[in-house]
Amino acid sequence: MAVVLPAVVEQLLSEMAAAVQESAQIPDEYLLSLKFLFGSSATQALDLVDRQSITLISSPSGRRVYQVLGSSGKTYTCLASCHYCSCPAFAFSVLRKSDSILCKHLLAVYLSQVMRTCQQLSVSDKQLTDILLMEKKQEP
Repeated sequence: MAVVLPAVVEQLLSEMAAAVQESAQIPDEYLLSLKFLFGSSATQALDLVDRQSITLISSPSGRRVYQVLGSSGKTYTCLASCHYCSCPAFAFSVLRKSDSILCKHLLAVYLSQVMRTCQQLSVSDKQLTDILLMEKKQEP
């Protein structure tokens, strides 16, 4: 399943990726656009990217999940393929109230894809299943 984001966000991420590929940096106008669209979450997400807090975990079957070490020290699991994060802010602000379209962790995942700064970890299919099951057990 493809990620469904508003067209303006898709376009911004696409243009940012092109800029990074061309000059290895994100121009200020894109950073201002991020701040306009996402408010303080943009700054927090960029901080997570700067701290290299995002890890792409992949398995031989092609399954991919991201783990983000949050500013609180807790690790959250993000599924970029279906636009999901396990954090409470995603459940409340994105799913329940529809105040936001992304939490800072999911935005950090998309930004780390654009900036090509994800740490990468390859695990077996069983290990990936165990990671996901462990996440489920930790939810309230």
